[in-house]
Amino acid sequence: MLATVGYFALAVFGLGALSLLTDADIIAVPGLGQMPGVIGMLASVVAFAAMLWSTLRRGKPSFLAAITISLTAALAHLIGVWVAVLAGVGNAVIATAVAGDLVRGGASAVLLLAAAVAAWGGIALRRTRAERPRWRWERDDEE
Repeated sequence: MLATVGYFALAVFGLGALSLLTDADIIAVPGLGQMPGVIGMLASVVAFAAMLWSTLRRGKPSFLAAITISLTAALAHLIGVWVAVLAGVGNAVIATAVAGDLVRGGASAVLLLAAAVAAWGGIALRRTRAERPRWRWERDDEE
């Protein structure tokens, strides 16, 4: 759960920073509104969470799974945006152009990197069997 929230936070920050640095909208087609971006991020977060959950179910998950998780999250974003634009506009050419702009403009790379960092962190937490921090007096009975 923490890794999924971390992925969403890193993705939103990264996309905002990319938009600020390039001085351009992430989806710059007039009249589309915010729904394609919202649906794309929702699809990406759900795909990230599902892939990470299936990876963490194993006894000792591999860090290499972070690559697959990040590719799946980025691809789910593209598919979600493409489907949302196609449903909104009804034109496959515009939907494909929007998806292409996401790849060319760097938004997909930002999501790929954010997913890789968050997935690696989630796998690391599972492999180390990390627990919540406790005060010293809470550990007295264990010693």
